[in-house]
Amino acid sequence: MDTIFILFALICLLLLRVPVAIAMASLGAILLWLKGLPMIMVSQFMISGVDSFELLAVPLFLLMSHILLVGGIGSDLFRAVQSWVGHWPGGLAVATVITCALFAAISGSSVATAATVGTVVIVEMTQRGYPKFFVLGLVAAGGTLGILIPPSIPMIIYGVITEASIPKLFLAGIGPGLFLASMFIFYSFMFAKFNKNYSRSKKATREERVTATISALPVVFIAFVVVGGIYGGLFTPSEAAGVGFVLSLAIVLAKRKNTFGDIHTAAMAAMKTTVTILLIVAAAALFGKSITIYQIPQDITAFVATAFAEPWLFTLIICIVLLVMGLFLESLSMLLIMMPVLIESLAPMGLHPIWFGIMFVIMIECALITPPVGMNLFVVQAVGKAKLSEVIQGVWPFVLIMLSTAVLLWFIPGMAMYLPYM
Repeated sequence: MDTIFILFALICLLLLRVPVAIAMASLGAILLWLKGLPMIMVSQFMISGVDSFELLAVPLFLLMSHILLVGGIGSDLFRAVQSWVGHWPGGLAVATVITCALFAAISGSSVATAATVGTVVIVEMTQRGYPKFFVLGLVAAGGTLGILIPPSIPMIIYGVITEASIPKLFLAGIGPGLFLASMFIFYSFMFAKFNKNYSRSKKATREERVTATISALPVVFIAFVVVGGIYGGLFTPSEAAGVGFVLSLAIVLAKRKNTFGDIHTAAMAAMKTTVTILLIVAAAALFGKSITIYQIPQDITAFVATAFAEPWLFTLIICIVLLVMGLFLESLSMLLIMMPVLIESLAPMGLHPIWFGIMFVIMIECALITPPVGMNLFVVQAVGKAKLSEVIQGVWPFVLIMLSTAVLLWFIPGMAMYLPYM
């Protein structure tokens, strides 16, 4: 009975549009008060929730991505990729996906990826005759690669919650991330084949390719240092984020195109996002400790073991729940609300936490581009100065591709598990 009441209360607060952090923190505090526990535990649980070395990577990766955003690094990266593939059928669309994948490997943020690449490609692609709804959908979906291709901020938080290895989570995301990017590219080819109203880019000369590639080398160097340093054992994810920030700041300042006012703007934007994320993490920690005192994870585990004896059925139900929640909540909120409740159910179901983490991330990727509150929808709408309906029209094929990837991951778990445990 307690379980039903608490979950119902949380859903009501969210439907009343109470901010996620306030909803979870207030409900957690009330639960502790009803148990007669001292209220000092509220602050203790919240502080312990963010007292993690791994979480240092979050503000540092955000700061790095915002520095790269104001520095116009995304433009350099796109020009380099375009010089090599822009003359292909659907070449600009292919270049957009590749640029999103590369920028995702640097920033770890879907919103930053969509905003950075969108400012460069939307105008150029629409001027060349690509349908605007396709361009908007492509950028919004391409941005979601930022939370699957490592480094990934949601994976860091998932690792903190579940105590799973963050480097192994990063490795597990590479296979599905590259597969998803390749499916986006394939769809772009097919769309271009059956839509002849666009004009191809001219094939770049050798000199143009060399010039564009050299200008993008600093970005590739950052990705190599950050990702290679983690997998090579040189850095922890938090240390890699710090190194990446220093390198990105040095590169942006060396270009001499930005003022310290631009750097200040980037720092303030990163700070606001960081505060929002850490408030939700702290509130989720309080709520998670509170429901544990009420034995709710244990009760749900017992119910799941009885009602969904088969792992595939359990996974299917979770995916459906995530799709429904994605209509109302953004990805990080879903992660912090769901995982404290689900983590105890994984072992009885025989599901590996690393594999489940990748499946979970793919599903919350869908939440980034599903209406009415998909974060990337609003980012691309603002960048492209478009109607929300146009963005929604363009993203549905990519949502279906993501769902197909989740199904394939169930039948071929090695997509995620091969690299971490090879």
